[in-house]
Amino acid sequence: MRTLCSSTLIGEFFVIGFAGLVAMKDPDLSSALVWTVCGVAMVLSVLLCGMLSRPGGVQAGWALQIALIVSGFWVPLMFFLGAVFAALWWASIHFGRKIDEAKARWAEQGSSAA
Repeated sequence: MRTLCSSTLIGEFFVIGFAGLVAMKDPDLSSALVWTVCGVAMVLSVLLCGMLSRPGGVQAGWALQIALIVSGFWVPLMFFLGAVFAALWWASIHFGRKIDEAKARWAEQGSSAA
């Protein structure tokens, strides 16, 4: 699960950076505000890669997904991209757990056969 979720978070890192570039075109937003918010979100996406195996790591990832969707109020395309990444996040968790369970069963079968 960790590998799939980390891949999703790294993808979000780049999307957040590109969204910051788009948000810079909005005259109502200051560049300091845009890059502070984007910078925090980008750092959080990288830090979450290391927190996935800890309690609350997956929930913090969900919070980031919600924040990406909410960012659509400033960059409308983020409603769509946030929803896409939320779906990817769900799939990473769902299928990652299935893969982890299959690996555990395979390892158990291999150890019992030896």
